[in-house]
Amino acid sequence: MRKTLSLALAATAVAAVAISGASAATLDTVTATPDSLQWSPCPQKTASQNADAPRLECATLDVPLDYRDPDGRQIEIAVSRLASKDPSKRRGVLLTNPGGPGVSGLDYPALLAGAGLPKDVLDSYDVIGFDPRGVGRSTPVTCDLTPQQQARGNFPPYAHTAADVAKEAPYARTIAEQCATSRTAWMLPYTTTANTARDMDRIRAALGEPTASYFGSSYGSYLGAVYTTMFPGRSDRIVLDSNMGPGGYALAHFRSLGRGMEDRFPDFAAYAAAHPKHGLGTTPEQVTAKFFELAKRLDAEPVGGIDGTLFRGVTFDRLYVEGLMSQLAEEWQALDQGEPLPAPPPVAENFLAGHFYVTCGDSRWAGKVQDYQRNAAIDRLKYPMLGGTTGNIKPCAYWPDNRVEPPVRIGDRGPSNVLMVQNERDPGTPLTSAMKLRRALGDRATMVTADQGGHGVYPFGRNTCANNTVTAFLTNGQRPAEDLACAAEPNK
Repeated sequence: MRKTLSLALAATAVAAVAISGASAATLDTVTATPDSLQWSPCPQKTASQNADAPRLECATLDVPLDYRDPDGRQIEIAVSRLASKDPSKRRGVLLTNPGGPGVSGLDYPALLAGAGLPKDVLDSYDVIGFDPRGVGRSTPVTCDLTPQQQARGNFPPYAHTAADVAKEAPYARTIAEQCATSRTAWMLPYTTTANTARDMDRIRAALGEPTASYFGSSYGSYLGAVYTTMFPGRSDRIVLDSNMGPGGYALAHFRSLGRGMEDRFPDFAAYAAAHPKHGLGTTPEQVTAKFFELAKRLDAEPVGGIDGTLFRGVTFDRLYVEGLMSQLAEEWQALDQGEPLPAPPPVAENFLAGHFYVTCGDSRWAGKVQDYQRNAAIDRLKYPMLGGTTGNIKPCAYWPDNRVEPPVRIGDRGPSNVLMVQNERDPGTPLTSAMKLRRALGDRATMVTADQGGHGVYPFGRNTCANNTVTAFLTNGQRPAEDLACAAEPNK
């Protein structure tokens, strides 16, 4: 999914106790089958502006707030469908999730179709999108964030010293307290990945399907891993793209973004060196030195509101997409010459709130300032480009301890029906994290790696080896017998 600056800054930020998939799923085995969904055209502002948007249909589904009390308070889940055009080839439903957490997925089927999801896949499935609980047109959550807090996003300042971490702590505590006292705080303990997976299974049942296939990217990879762990017998073909580790969006994942930046940056350094018109250097080493020079200069004297932290964030964001290399070089050139950049769009309050609810609610984060001071000191040394930010303190450190269940433990019990696909140099979900999920899934999974950079492989990437492998699995069930490494392919 292509991310704007505000989305990447907001989205880019392990449990010791876990439950088995079987016990997690038990909460949903005694509930009645949901009513069928009633489809109607999606709201115009929801549907993506592409040729498939008019075909997108929407519906709503009531689900339990707390699956331990299935007949208690209900919340609403907004669901979308891009129906197969060829009923003779339709084999089922393909649930989807674009990532986040906190991101709307209602228009994702149309976005995928517009991005080139193959016709064979579109014929084989009704492609299903949904806004996860707490997000968008589903029952939404809030943290009552002010415009200034929304502008800060979810990207802590780069901590150069222990004092910088201590300075950030009161702000992190304020955000946590606002979430815990907001008008939707009643949803706080129940807005989790495990409950979103249960909602997905309710969607499957409402569609009248005995099983569901799934495609999810970024955080959606973790959601898919949780779903197929909790409901292995109801999982058909599961594709996990740009993979988080088995702990999900926990503290360890946020810290891993420092590694992701270091993995990906050499691609940009090589690009900028090959295009000296931008004046950033004629060798990758010179471009790398320019990064640290600009970051230090902007820390001391921001340009048009872009300080060192935002400069690092702009760079990290653009590295998600291969096609943004030229834009990033131009932005560096402008900042180097003291020219301000256009202001990024504000981050939606609901997105940030939904992000906090899930990331802080799924797992416990360290709770002491000293822990983050140590993390920042370690990560600055290991990953100097971004480590001062990824090691800094976040609102999850002060989250109320009202979790009703521990995280789902991802394991290798269940059918061998998972295909993982992963770029080797992904800044947002580094290869090292994907390998941890691969090991956790064991014989359930086969993994395809593509020798390319950026966040997101299918169908947005250009590697035909990786893309064709995913298409073959979704359409005819063919999956490599063992892990597959796809070689780099030239730009088209």
